[in-house]
Amino acid sequence: MTSTSRPSRGPRRRLGEDERRHQIMAAAIREVADRGYEGASLTRIAARADVAKGLVWRYFTGKDDLMEATAKATMEAMRRQVVDALDLDRPVPDIIRAALRQAASQILTHRTELVALNRIVHNLLRPGSTERAVTDFYEETYLGQQELFRRGQAEGSLREFDTRVMAVTYQGSIDVMLAYLEDRPDVDPREYASELAEILLGGMRAGT
Repeated sequence: MTSTSRPSRGPRRRLGEDERRHQIMAAAIREVADRGYEGASLTRIAARADVAKGLVWRYFTGKDDLMEATAKATMEAMRRQVVDALDLDRPVPDIIRAALRQAASQILTHRTELVALNRIVHNLLRPGSTERAVTDFYEETYLGQQELFRRGQAEGSLREFDTRVMAVTYQGSIDVMLAYLEDRPDVDPREYASELAEILLGGMRAGT
């Protein structure tokens, strides 16, 4: 006689605090990508994460806190992915070319994260202010780029310029590139990134 009862799966594994936070933030990314920043709700985020809504409040003080943490974690993970793929022993212009190609390729592999990240960063306000917190998210990125540019100046491959101004310009070009590629899936990301690299390097290289 064949039993129709379901086999026992054993006790459900209890997730640690970091895993729970990651689970909730991953759900927040999907929610914002689907419904936009204003349309995202903690109730649906909790449902997507398969947790009680009260658990979201346990780890985050509210929607803005969750969105800020999500944006910072996502930006850092994507930045680290680009950096880890680079050969940092190469001359700085080669690193810049490779970094732009890696950033552009993320539109193919991390479209959902990029869409959500853009919406969060450009809608989240600074605490107690009506000003958007866009530049707050980029500070660590700017510092890393400035360090790379100073290295290029020291090795003689890049001319002297204000590295802060260049970092803001460089990151702005990446953001525009990703937004354009998101809207134009017919455009080859690597070709776009290669052209952008030569334009930017045209203003950075020594002797220009």
